Amino acid sequence: MKKFDLIAIGRAAVDLNAVEYNRPMEETKTFAKYVGGSPANIAIGSARLGQKVGFIGKIADDQLGNYVKLYMKEAGIDTSNLVVDKDGHKTGLTFTEILSPTECDILMYRDQVADLYLTSDEINGEYISQANMLVISGTGLAQSPSREAIIKSMFLAKKLGVKVVFELDYRPYTWKNAEETSIYYKIIANHADVIIGTRDEYDVLENGIGNTNDETVAELFKHDAQLIVIKVGSKGSYAYTKEGKIYRGYAYETKVLKSFGAGDSFAAAFLYAYSKNLGIETALKFGGASASIVISKLSSSDAMPTVEEIENFLKTAKIKEVE
Repeated sequence: MKKFDLIAIGRAAVDLNAVEYNRPMEETKTFAKYVGGSPANIAIGSARLGQKVGFIGKIADDQLGNYVKLYMKEAGIDTSNLVVDKDGHKTGLTFTEILSPTECDILMYRDQVADLYLTSDEINGEYISQANMLVISGTGLAQSPSREAIIKSMFLAKKLGVKVVFELDYRPYTWKNAEETSIYYKIIANHADVIIGTRDEYDVLENGIGNTNDETVAELFKHDAQLIVIKVGSKGSYAYTKEGKIYRGYAYETKVLKSFGAGDSFAAAFLYAYSKNLGIETALKFGGASASIVISKLSSSDAMPTVEEIENFLKTAKIKEVE
């Protein structure tokens, strides 16, 4: 038995979500503060589901950094490898705008943020060895020294027999160009055991080649991947195994408040069911249900559901009809 079901690595930041709906950010005066960042959200979502979770990252040496660490501790996440930056870098900030359930936007401040200054010598192989899975987020590859730290953690995980999960999490704000993104995404994707992303994110991985799902998985299965999940928004999701099996997941009807947070909640719930050997079909159902729950609420991290909430949702859930 390992100490952790999973360890996530990368971005832990702060979300400031608009409390005032149906108005542009220019006119919004009130925001609610939450912990954000894809790997942090996945860690929080996993802990909410009863998983034993660790985290590797870097936070600012200030009030917002303290807030992130305290929040994660209270969520039940081990923060012993959450490094405090001593060089003046700040916590990443994301402001959200909710014009309507289908018109949401985010404004990210990612310049000189602490999480991108995690260094290779701050990666502890002994810590990684205590996990069943290492969850890597694409955002951490955007700049050095974080990208080298992420790559080192991946190779350590492979050496130690820890399953590598790559959540593509593409955010263009800190990348120089599409070719650079594709290069570093492929380094991780070629060694990952499980890959999760949207169709658009796989296009980024492929540098805009525009492959079909079948072409994408055929190429990735030439390497280490055993399971590939491709999300297609309101049309649901598909999971492909190296053995050639294909599974279909569906989106569910829900009262949508905003669109952000769905991907992180999907990943946390999918990985929970997958790690518990509940079957890939059930994992897709859990992922879809969790995403539906989170997009009906203001926050992402605070809204992450429990297993009981997901199971109760699925008892009455209706598959969303796609035009």
